[in-house]
Amino acid sequence: MTAVDVSSVPHRKTQAEAPQKLRKQGKRRFGADAAAIVIALIVAFPLFWMVLSALKPKTALDAGDAAPYTLEPSLDSFGRVLGVNNFGQYFLNSVIVALVVVVLSTVLAFLAAVALTRYNFKMRTKLLIIILVSQMVPVEALTIPLFFLLRNAGEAIPLVGLNQLGSLVLVHVGFSIPFAIWMLRGFVAAVPLEVEEAARLDGASSFRFVRSILFPLVAPGVVACSVFSFISTWNDFLFAKTFIISAQENQTLPMALLTFFKPDQNDWGAIMAGSVIMTIPVLIFFVSVQRKLVSGLAGAVKG
Repeated sequence: MTAVDVSSVPHRKTQAEAPQKLRKQGKRRFGADAAAIVIALIVAFPLFWMVLSALKPKTALDAGDAAPYTLEPSLDSFGRVLGVNNFGQYFLNSVIVALVVVVLSTVLAFLAAVALTRYNFKMRTKLLIIILVSQMVPVEALTIPLFFLLRNAGEAIPLVGLNQLGSLVLVHVGFSIPFAIWMLRGFVAAVPLEVEEAARLDGASSFRFVRSILFPLVAPGVVACSVFSFISTWNDFLFAKTFIISAQENQTLPMALLTFFKPDQNDWGAIMAGSVIMTIPVLIFFVSVQRKLVSGLAGAVKG
């Protein structure tokens, strides 16, 4: 009787299964890519329609033209937006408020995250719980109390009172800090204590360690928090409408779009054109920090 080489059977079986695994992996990857493309199209469609509506002539929009193209692109809608009184001042106010909020919220949140992560003190756990709970309160529920608070605060400190840009800065910083603290806390905790000990052995003070070593290591998280703060502040309408009552020189860019909402008929071309103009600074800010943002979000997911 001839002997059968048993050892070759599993090897042949493995070779036969390899193409099947590759086909399954290829199908899964194709399905994932197709799903990603569909999601990207769904997300991009409103932006496409916004730009298209901004370029369509006013007569076409008034006639209810729903064609996904235009043969006569026009910049008249952008002209009507740029022709709004004090539009440049509105734009400048939005830039000032957004940049100040980004700087203050990220710096304060970073220092708070360092304190809550690197130092042990009483009430630390309770303080973290308070920060977490503060994010659960709806913004609308706090608008009226904040109105009266800022009205009273303005009597003592006019800079943060009603009709002042300081009121918008103060409120947005207060709403941005809790989220930023929780996000940066994970980045700070991910830095090994051995790095701090080595810096201390080299003679670095606590301030120098935080400024020269810790901050560059958590910079991606800082960038991710700054994007969140910038977008939420830049697109704000509720607080700008509530706290800036009569001082037109202190109104922000979303208030300029309000002039095109009319009781009889809305100027949708100008509204879409204004939305495009408002989107440009966000895109510029995002593109300038996209590399750090990707690594920052990846670190947040890992944390």
